[in-house]
Amino acid sequence: MRRTICFLAVCLLLCGRLAAQVTLEGSILDANNGDPLIGASVLVKNTTTGTVTDLDGNWELTVSGLPAILQFSYLGYAPTEVEVTDADQELTIRLGDDAVTTEVVEVRGRRISEKQQQAALTVETLDAIAIKETAAANFYDGLGSLKDVDLTAASLGFKIVNTRGFNSTNPVRSLQIIDGVDNQSPGLNFSLGNFLGASELDVNRVNLVVGASSAFYGPNAFNGVIAIETKDPFLQQGLSAQIKVAERNLIEGGVRWAQAINNEEGQPWFAYKLNLFGFRADDWVADNYDAVYDSPASADNPGGYDAVNVYGDEYASALDFQRSSIPGIGIVHRRGYKEIDLVDYDSENLKAGAAFHFRLNPRKTLESSELILASNYSTGTTVYQGDNRFSLRGIQFFQHRIELRNRDDFFIRAYVTHEDAGESYDPYFTALRLQNRAAPLEQWQSPYINYWQGSVQSRFTGRDDYPRSIDYIGDPDGLRSARNQFFSQEEIQQILVEGHDEAQAFANTGDPFFNTQDFYEPGSERFEQAFDDITGRLPTDGGTRFFDKSALYHAHGEKQWQSVLPESSQNELSLTVGANGRRYTPNSRGSILLDTMGRKITNWEVGAYGGGTFTLNSRYRLSASLRADKNENFDLLFSPAASAVYTPNERTTFRLSFSSAIRNPTLADQYLFYNVGRAILIGNLGGFNDLVTIESLREAINAQNLDLLERFDVAPIRPERVRTLETGVRTTLFEKLYVDATYYYSFYNDFIGFNLGADASFDPTTNLPSRIQAYRVSANATDQVTTQGFSIGSNLYFANYFVLNGNYSFNRLNTASDDPIIPAFNTPEHKYNIGVSGRNVPLKLGAAVEDFGFNVTYKWIDGFLFEGSPQFTGFIESYGMLDAQVNVEIKPIHTIIKIGASNLLDNRVFQVYGGPRIGRLAYISATYNWQKR
Repeated sequence: MRRTICFLAVCLLLCGRLAAQVTLEGSILDANNGDPLIGASVLVKNTTTGTVTDLDGNWELTVSGLPAILQFSYLGYAPTEVEVTDADQELTIRLGDDAVTTEVVEVRGRRISEKQQQAALTVETLDAIAIKETAAANFYDGLGSLKDVDLTAASLGFKIVNTRGFNSTNPVRSLQIIDGVDNQSPGLNFSLGNFLGASELDVNRVNLVVGASSAFYGPNAFNGVIAIETKDPFLQQGLSAQIKVAERNLIEGGVRWAQAINNEEGQPWFAYKLNLFGFRADDWVADNYDAVYDSPASADNPGGYDAVNVYGDEYASALDFQRSSIPGIGIVHRRGYKEIDLVDYDSENLKAGAAFHFRLNPRKTLESSELILASNYSTGTTVYQGDNRFSLRGIQFFQHRIELRNRDDFFIRAYVTHEDAGESYDPYFTALRLQNRAAPLEQWQSPYINYWQGSVQSRFTGRDDYPRSIDYIGDPDGLRSARNQFFSQEEIQQILVEGHDEAQAFANTGDPFFNTQDFYEPGSERFEQAFDDITGRLPTDGGTRFFDKSALYHAHGEKQWQSVLPESSQNELSLTVGANGRRYTPNSRGSILLDTMGRKITNWEVGAYGGGTFTLNSRYRLSASLRADKNENFDLLFSPAASAVYTPNERTTFRLSFSSAIRNPTLADQYLFYNVGRAILIGNLGGFNDLVTIESLREAINAQNLDLLERFDVAPIRPERVRTLETGVRTTLFEKLYVDATYYYSFYNDFIGFNLGADASFDPTTNLPSRIQAYRVSANATDQVTTQGFSIGSNLYFANYFVLNGNYSFNRLNTASDDPIIPAFNTPEHKYNIGVSGRNVPLKLGAAVEDFGFNVTYKWIDGFLFEGSPQFTGFIESYGMLDAQVNVEIKPIHTIIKIGASNLLDNRVFQVYGGPRIGRLAYISATYNWQKR
């Protein structure tokens, strides 16, 4: 009897479960054109139960019971959710830029996912539709229109993305990843923009996480993360091709092919994609010939001056004769070389990539574990600006990745990046080498002084109105004042200018008596031979070419638990844990780092992190995480983060967060050894003692008094840290206006910069130096710095086809510090973007062209002081730039024609001091896109 009861109970339970199962079916279409979306995802919320659409966009899914919430998504489209309460419910879902479903109508054009809406940090997104609509010349430049983003151009091929201050042409405080892979240069330790990046045809979305983000992204996610996501060959198949021509003889082209292959059961099990991209253009020319900021000699100095983009004409104390007995000579600047004479402005970039995806359990489609093998190659020529301007010529990158993953479950990823600097060289140092080859400074100044004393000074000392010493006996101040007034006369100034020109020409003419050679004149065969010889040698062999065959090895694993609590719970708890390790193997042969005389340098770092998110009643989301990082040369450091998000309704979110980040010193901060002639730039792992300040050294030499020397020590370099408090709100008003506002306050400690000092020995008899070696030593700041900022962005959707968008950002450095190590803020206090765009606007030019799109964006940047190296420090004037584009789609040939221009009004402006003036770049492009069904 007992067995019978148990059997009946089991039968009733099974019948109940079977009776509760419901099979749902429907289709997913493109909201704009009604085309079926192949491979779109259908998922039961908070479960792993799901499916994908077939070749006709249809789907079928069995659920355990009703009601059920289904999530519909497709790469490049807005995701949406539908609550299903009836098995016969109509489930034709339309996704796209409209984000329209049969149940919900959201703001037209809004492509903000629920995850992004409820993100604790500020996340800006450039998705596939925004890439198509951007008025900028390419998707990477289009990032500059996002809220909180500073995008500057050091050259046509090298763009820098930065957020929240402390901008630099060495973007070491931001992290750029592509499909989770850090695409930094292993030797430089930062990304070269999109030089080693993704082809525009393969970019699905760019997420820019603003602010400190080390908790999950690791060291160097200091001021933000640029996360580029490429297209999945399983979901986005077919052939894409693009050709673009523009001003500055720009020609750009790309092609992408992706295909999935089915097994015997008709299920996709293998997919691959191939990408090829090429670009060439005449780069912008850096031709700023203003006097260097705060230089001792102004541009009207008769003896010359130090111009920004002229190298070799820098101030030298040996040529400062203001206190000498030689009348009228003043400060002399040696003739230098313009950057245009030293730099290869033929900008080129070639990128190739291949990726192979294997589904290990094809029946599960998107829920299947996936094995990925990918390789990318990039090469080209561009100009990079750091402490100097560098000509990267023929530089190459090789990147290989293997990854095992299951979406929203786990991944194990390993990759390696190799680089080869090719024929890259330092133009500034090249100018010094050319000068020294003609005549070292000590030998060059002798004929200059001799000519001045023998042929020039008599032109004014013989005049009756020349103030003579005999007339001012006992009154040296009076004599000095009289002579200053005399030399300020326009007629005398002309004599001085002519005299300096003649003396310069005389000193630049070779003379066997002084053991000097002629100046190497740009454009001459003699110049070209010397230039090729210098740039073809390493610094250790008297040249300026730098050797770099460094590599980076990285492994990373992560596990997620999307729903830890029972399904019956109204609350949710998700957990994430992960760990990574990295190893650098720099190889510069002593041209940049301390890897000389067979010494090999390696550096490793490891990290682990964990965190969770608790969602209460679908309204409150509390998150916390902690990351620990250990570098081989530095102590274990922790990066905590916590946030609270309140969502009172589906359209509004309030957030409050605390985040932190660390930045490990770069390889250069640790191991640099670069002799630039007048100083040695040096890393600092062990610290330095008894260096002499440059200012006190000059005073002691002039006074021949060693008591004036000021000595200091430099502690070993250590990581820098930031902590940030942030609050914000995102909401949709009146069904048409989306608003996102943020305020932050940050605390920075141990900023990494450098100290200037000298190691000097002195003759005890004369108190004159017998040996001086100047150093620029990597070091940490001692002062804490705070910054704050506010930003707001909004989109107003109107008249079915149009969007008015705008954003404003305010950033301020609160702490005024005299600490010379603290890096410059280099950020405009105010900036804004405002634009209007239209999408699918009816045109009615026949069946081939039914509609068109356009975008007009105006950007305004407040003026600010840009502080780079002493050579590249100056004020960036306020400027505005107008970008515009119009596009039409010719549907019968699957082609989009786009005509536009960045900086349409050709307002030539400096975006970074020392860089070129950026002008208009008008372009026309044709993009072919055939989706394989």
